[in-house]
Amino acid sequence: MIHGGAGAISTPERFAPSLRRILLAGAAMLRGGACALDVVAECVRLLEDDPLFNAGRGSVLNAEGAACCDASIMDGRTLSAGAVAYVRRVRNPVLLARLVMERTPHVFLVGEGAEGFGRQQGVAFEEDTYFVMPERLAQLARAKEREATTLDHTSNDGKLGTVGAVVRDGACNLAAATSTGGLTNQMRGRVGDSPVIGAGVFADNDSCAVSCTGTGEHFLRTSLARTAAYFVEMQGMSAKDAAEAGVAYLVQKVKGSGGLILVDREGGCGVAHSTPGLLWASFHNGEMTVAAGQAGAPEQF
Repeated sequence: MIHGGAGAISTPERFAPSLRRILLAGAAMLRGGACALDVVAECVRLLEDDPLFNAGRGSVLNAEGAACCDASIMDGRTLSAGAVAYVRRVRNPVLLARLVMERTPHVFLVGEGAEGFGRQQGVAFEEDTYFVMPERLAQLARAKEREATTLDHTSNDGKLGTVGAVVRDGACNLAAATSTGGLTNQMRGRVGDSPVIGAGVFADNDSCAVSCTGTGEHFLRTSLARTAAYFVEMQGMSAKDAAEAGVAYLVQKVKGSGGLILVDREGGCGVAHSTPGLLWASFHNGEMTVAAGQAGAPEQF
C-alpha cells in the first residue's frame, strides 16, 4: 500500500496516474522477489520525485520559503530504523534515512548533521530551485496572507501532505517508510510525526507496518503508528479494524486530523482517515486499487 496524503481533495483524479504508476513499480519488485525494505524505499523515492506530492521535490515551503524535509524507514524483521529531519536540498530523504539505519549506530539524524552524513555517503543533492515549485510559492503566499500554518491538502489548498508505503513481501517480512515536507508556513525548526518512529511510521513482523499522514502534532501526541500496531499484536485485530480503531483513538484523544495505511502480518490491508479524503493505493492478491477515500465509499480510478 502507498499513500499520497489526506485532506479535502477536490481533484483526486489528478493524482491517480502517479499513484498507479508507483504502485505497479512496487508490485513488479515484489513479483521479482525484492524484499519489503527495498520496495518501501523505492516507492517512497518515486513519490518524493513526483512534484504532485508533499515530499522531496514537491515539498511545501516553510515560513522562510525553504523546503525542509523529514523521512523515516523501518524494517519489521529486526526493528531496525532510520530517520532524518529538517534536511535541505537532499533529493531523496528516504534514502538518507535508510543510510542512517544501515551505516550508523543511530536511528535519527537532523539538520546539518544529517546533511553532512549524506554528503559523506554520496547521496544526491539538488539546488533550492529544484524544490521550489510555483504552486508551493502561491500556497505559501496564501498562508502568509491568512497568517496561518496550513497542511498541504486543506479546504483552501488541497491535501494534507505526507507520503508513505507499507509492504509485506513473499517471505512474510514487513517494512514501512514515510516522507514529508511538513506544513506550509511552518516555523523554522518544526518537525512533525513523519520521521518519528512509532508516531508517523512503524513496522514489526509480529504485528504490522504502518505509515501515517496528517497533522503531525496530533500523531506525535498519540504515538499513533505504534498504537495501531498494538491493536494488531495485542488485541488480535485485523488490518481493517486496527486502522479504524487507530484513527478513532486519534479523534477521541486529540480530535486528530489525518489517516493511515496498514498491512498486517497476515497480509491484510487497512486504511482509515478522519479527514474528508485520503489518497491511497493497494496491490493485494493480484488486485490493484487506486482510490481517494472520501466520506462514505472511496472513489476509485
